[in-house]
Amino acid sequence: MRVVLAPMDGVLDHFMRDLLTKIGGYDLCVTEFVRVVDQIISDRAFLRYCPELTNVSAYGCTTEAGTPVRVQLLGQTPNCMADNAAKVIELGSYGVDVNFGCPSKMVNKNRGGAILLKDPENLYQIISAIKKSVPEDAIVSAKIRLGYEDKSLAIENAQAIEAAGANELTVHARTKVEGYKPPAHWQWIAKIKQNINIPVIANGDIFTLDDAQKCREVSGCTDIMVGRGALMLPNLALVIKQIAPVKPWHEVRALLLDYSEYETYGAKSKYYPNRIKQWLKYLKLQYTEADELFQEIRTLKTAETIRALL
Repeated sequence: MRVVLAPMDGVLDHFMRDLLTKIGGYDLCVTEFVRVVDQIISDRAFLRYCPELTNVSAYGCTTEAGTPVRVQLLGQTPNCMADNAAKVIELGSYGVDVNFGCPSKMVNKNRGGAILLKDPENLYQIISAIKKSVPEDAIVSAKIRLGYEDKSLAIENAQAIEAAGANELTVHARTKVEGYKPPAHWQWIAKIKQNINIPVIANGDIFTLDDAQKCREVSGCTDIMVGRGALMLPNLALVIKQIAPVKPWHEVRALLLDYSEYETYGAKSKYYPNRIKQWLKYLKLQYTEADELFQEIRTLKTAETIRALL
C-alpha cells in the first residue's frame, strides 16, 4: 500500500513536500508540473521546481526525509516531451510523470493538461516517445482525469497510455468539466483498472481514513494519491496507514511556525503572507481553530507581523 503526495501547482512545492514528508507516511512525491513547449528546459529551471535533484542517491532524488521525488512534465509535443524526460532522468529524478489532467483554462487553451484527453492517439505518442528516450528501468507514469467534457474516452485513454509503455497510471476521478465538485467517481477508476494491467493509483476526495478505505473498496486500488487532504490534515498519510491518530491542533500550529521558517527566507519570502493564509483555508476544513487563526491574520500583510502572532 502506497500513499503518494499529489502535485498541486503553486501549493505543494518543495517546501511543503519537505515539511509533509518529515511528518511521515508518504511513499512518493510528484512535483508541480514543468511546462514543456518547444525546447529543452534548463537545469536551473528544473532545479527551481525540484531542488531535490541536488539530493540524488542510487535510487534517484529524495526529500530530506528520504521520500522519492518524481518530476512531472506537461506538454503536447512528443519529441520535445521525450527530450526533456531524458534530461530530467539524467538529472536524477525518480522516474518521470506526465500531466494529462490539469484543468486550468490557460493550460488547456495552450493544448496542455486535460485537453489532451480528447485525443488518445496523442497520449500514446507522447508516452511512447518518452519511453524510447529514457533508460529501460526508468519509471514513466501518467496522471489523467476521467475525460474532458465526459467519460466516454476514459478507458480508451488509459489503454493508450498502457499500450505506449507507461509503468503506472494515476486517475483523478472526475472530468475536467467537473473540476473539483463532489463527488469523486471512484467506480470509474475501478472500470479503468479492470481494463488495463499496469498499476493504478486512485485520486480524488480522500480527506480521512474512512475516505481512503472507501476509495480502496470502490476503486479496487491499493495505492492512493492525496493532495488537498494532505493540506487539511498534515499527517494524513500516517492516519491512512493507521500509524498515528489525527494530529492535535497545538502540533499543527507548531507546524505553521516550521513552515514560516521555509517561506520567510529566499526567493519566495514575498509570497509568505498569501501562502500561510492559503494553507489555513485548507486547515480550517479539519480544525475549527484554524478558522479562528485565519480571522486573526487575514488582514496582516507582512511576514513579520504574521510570525509574531504565531
